[in-house]
Formats: sequence, structure tokens, C-alpha cells
Amino acid sequence: MMMLQHGSTQLLCLTASSGVPLFTRGASKQLPFSVIGSLNGVHMFGGGHGVVLLSCETEGGGKVVWRVFQDSMMLIVVSGGGQDGAGDSKEDEVRLQRLLENVWSCMVLVLGQDELTNVRNVERLKRDLRSCFSLIDQLLEDRQEGILGNLTHCADSLLPPNPTLLQEAVDGFAQAADSEFGCLIVHGRIAAATEKWWRLAPPEVVLLSALIRSLSASGSASCDYPVFLPQGSPTVAHRLLRFQLLPGADVCVLCGPTPSLHSAESGMVGRFWTPLVETLRDCLAVGEHSLPRSVSLRPDVLALLLINRETRRSVSCVRTSTNRPLGEPPLPSKARCWEILKLFYIFSTTRYFNQEETLCVSPEERAQRGNTDDFVLGFSHQPLQCYLVTEECKSYGLQTPQHQLFLLAPLSVPTFALRTVATQTLSDIVGATGF
Repeated sequence: MMMLQHGSTQLLCLTASSGVPLFTRGASKQLPFSVIGSLNGVHMFGGGHGVVLLSCETEGGGKVVWRVFQDSMMLIVVSGGGQDGAGDSKEDEVRLQRLLENVWSCMVLVLGQDELTNVRNVERLKRDLRSCFSLIDQLLEDRQEGILGNLTHCADSLLPPNPTLLQEAVDGFAQAADSEFGCLIVHGRIAAATEKWWRLAPPEVVLLSALIRSLSASGSASCDYPVFLPQGSPTVAHRLLRFQLLPGADVCVLCGPTPSLHSAESGMVGRFWTPLVETLRDCLAVGEHSLPRSVSLRPDVLALLLINRETRRSVSCVRTSTNRPLGEPPLPSKARCWEILKLFYIFSTTRYFNQEETLCVSPEERAQRGNTDDFVLGFSHQPLQCYLVTEECKSYGLQTPQHQLFLLAPLSVPTFALRTVATQTLSDIVGATGF
């Protein structure tokens, strides 16, 4: 079989019943139609003999993953190998399975479930699916630094210096729009949201954030966009109103027929947000760090991902530093730290931190994925900490009833000191922010 270039990924979408190709996205050099037909045919052959083909590996280190949704759409993802040469077979499969889940949810978010499960006109569906491409491409590229929600299904968050003022403004703005669902997005992360927004299913919160990032990238100051909630309302559309407050800061509400985009923009945006311009600028200044200045991290922390398991929120950051002890290998680049953080998250949650206990994974998803290593079943207890030492850095994972912390440290940090670094980091962040 012809495979893709190492590190590249291609997504195929076909009708499940007849195998009619609907779209392909991803790698610049697309797979030949004969290969696409073979991928569909081998899955159908297995199904005809009572076998569900989930994934396979190629001789060149690539991987193919199949998934059928609602007996209507088949999604196939073909990977040319680990991103940046990193990760093993398990890490790749977890990443690709999550990608397929996100792509299906993205299609439901934009078009609604009925449009996808009751296909009346294939050519029309092909045209309609084009409206999903920008969001699907964002999921495929997965290159936006600091955005890990596509993998963790926990909302990427930013902890602002003045959370009370922003929370009151978001609550008031949503109420004025006759809505209980509102949020403030800063640098692509949620800085504040109403209580009902946080009660949406975690994958919905993550995909709405991704959609808002995509809409913001279009350059428009405001928009009125119909959306379906994949779990909460897959067949009835809501209106997503988005308004740019400052470059990098957007406020959004999910609402019904009223208010109109014009009336909300002219009568509500200025009333609630003009008095908070300086507060918004302070929030923007937090940037990719995600943490306010009141949080002082140890100098031996390269990167971290902190998940609140109760609220399904996460904060993450990578610190750039050129200081290293003489004779030590160079520190990983910023982009590489983000990649290692993702890989270590998958490594920990599939081998040590039992996903049965992780609130970021739904029961249905756990039943479908089943990606935990066999040796975990032999543990007489639930591991609460783990570490990994590689040629690039040291990684440490810590799990408590409320939090999961994944942390990267330089090789110069003694292995026995990693636990102290992690526990102090967790205590510093929670103590300063209440996260």
C-alpha cells in the first residue's frame, strides 16, 4: 500500500453503506482512489464476517484507524508515523482515535446529526461538508501551541488576574442576551464562562472553543453562526453570537432567535465591556503563560499541564529558557515541549492513571476505546504518580482526587526531586488561583 510521508496525516470520509467518498483532508499528496477503495473494502469485508476492523500498522511505521459513526459515516485516518518522530504505536493510536471522535463531533456541530445520518442527496452533502473544512483542518494540523483540549477533552483555560470582574461581565452580558450560556475567550482559551457553559459536555466546550478560534481567525468583528450541540442538542440548532472586544479577546453567547446580531452589538457590547478595557488588556497580557503573575513557578519547570478533574478545565504553559548547566544537553524547543507534553499525557493516562477515574473521558468513550495497557489490570492499587526519563528531559505525573498534573523538567533535576517539584508546583498554582 502506498503510504504517506512520515509525520503527515490524511483523513477520509465515506458513506458507511456504499463507501462513496465524501471528502479527504490533510496531506498535500492524497492517497490514490484505488487505495481509498481498498481501505473501505477491507473494513467491509471484515464486517461481513463478524469482525470489526479498528486499526492496523504498516511496515513503514504508519497507522490506519477506522471508525463508523451512527451507521452512517465512515471516517478513516491514515498516518505516516509519529509526529516529529515521537511516540510509539499506542500514542499514535490514541491520538488518531481522538481525532476521529473530534471530527465527527465537528461535523455534527456544524451540520447537525440529521443531515449526516439521513443522507438524501450525496452531492449536496459533499457541498455542505465544505463548511466544516476550516475546523477539521484545525483539528488535523493540531499545531496551535497551548491548545491541548482536542486531546484531553478538558477546556483550555486562562486564569485572569481579575476573575471576579470578568465573571460578572460575562454573566450580565449573557443575561442581557436572554441566554444562560456565555464565555470570554482570550488567546483561544476560556478566561470566564457562565455556570451553564461549564455544564455543557466537555467535548462540546472544547469544540465550541475551536470554532470560536476559527471564526476569530477570519478577521470579522462579529458573527451570527448556527451550531448544534453534539450531545446536548444534535438535531436543533442554536445561534452562536461572537463579538471581538480587543484583538485576541472575544465574547460569545449561545442564544435563541433574539437578540439580533446588530442589536446585541450596538446596545450590549459597549455597555458591558467598555468599562473593562483595561481589565481585558491585563488578561491579554497573561498570554500563553495561562497563569497570572501571582503564580511564581520554580525555575526547574519547563512545561506543565494541570487538569481540574471536577470542572474539566485545564491550564498549560511552556517556559522558554536559555540557561542550562555547563555540559548539559540543550533544552527542548518550545514546540518540542508542547509535543512531549501531549505524548506524556497519553503515556500516563493509558498506562498508570486509570481513565475509569478520569472525568474528562465519558463512559461511552471508555467502552469504545479500551486503550489501557494490560498490565494495569494487574495492579493491586491505583497509581498516583509516575515519571519518565528520556534523552531530552524528565517528565512527572501526579494525580489527586481533584487534579492531574503533568510536568516537564530539565535533565539536571535529580530524579528523586521530581516529586517535590511537582507537589510544590501544584500547591503554588492552586493556592494562588483556587483552580
